[in-house]
Amino acid sequence: MRIHQSTTNIVVHAPAKLNLFFEVLAKRDDGYHEIETLMCPIDLYDTLYFRKEPNEQLELKCERKLAAGEPGGRGLEALPEGPENLVIRAVELLRQRAGRNCGATIRLVKRIPTAAGLGGGSSDAAAALMAANRGWSLGFSAGELAAVAAELGSDVPFFLAGSPAICRGRGERVEPVAGIGAWHFVVVCPSVGLSTAAVYGVCRPARKPKTVAPLVEALSQGDTRQAGRLLFNRLQPAAETLSPWIERLQREFAREDCVGYGMSGSGTSYFGICRHATHARRVARRLQANGADSVFAVRNCH
Repeated sequence: MRIHQSTTNIVVHAPAKLNLFFEVLAKRDDGYHEIETLMCPIDLYDTLYFRKEPNEQLELKCERKLAAGEPGGRGLEALPEGPENLVIRAVELLRQRAGRNCGATIRLVKRIPTAAGLGGGSSDAAAALMAANRGWSLGFSAGELAAVAAELGSDVPFFLAGSPAICRGRGERVEPVAGIGAWHFVVVCPSVGLSTAAVYGVCRPARKPKTVAPLVEALSQGDTRQAGRLLFNRLQPAAETLSPWIERLQREFAREDCVGYGMSGSGTSYFGICRHATHARRVARRLQANGADSVFAVRNCH
């Protein structure tokens, strides 16, 4: 998450994320699932512009921009600009917790595909919390912002952390992971997304759960091949029953020379680990030439 102030706005660049590991441990009494996941922010960004207003109105304007390497067709539908948008819900909740009647005009430029398992909505909500906290001079601590974030969604606290992290509970318990280094990826987003709730509805928790520790060790040591072998997502078999894109992309990546590949989150985005930036760009060009819809050559954020 990158934040800075211009002459008129607070500007936050909100990254997408990849789930390099995702285990579903159990279904909880509150309807959520107990998980263990390793999430990594990547340099595919939405941009949020926040301007404080003297009145009490909250106004959100959204626009969709194609990112480099994206031919179009994904997420170009009208984006909600009312209370159903997580950005509005975030700033409304924050000012309620602060007991303030602050107003703001927010412009959200979307580049992260929606319903793809890349966390764009959650990242935007975290960006809104950071921008509003600064723009309204609320003085919330990092821990206080994280508590508000957890009320909004399971992935929102992760984006406040600003680094790779192991997330547990329903995702709100965030343990930052240091020393992972630079990693390069190719990400493909099909033209049709998946509902997270639908995927969880089909998924069955693990009887013998896998642990994230070996993957963290491989990433920390820069062991590309071992990291590629240890990528894992318990939600992928469930997603395969709901969308033909998952198996199709698995076959596409199997034909490439990525060191490992898998689905992010609840899909439908699919990614591969590449050896370096040039390799990632080369694989992205081949996938585009083979008809893949939205393709991004990215790296993890620092």
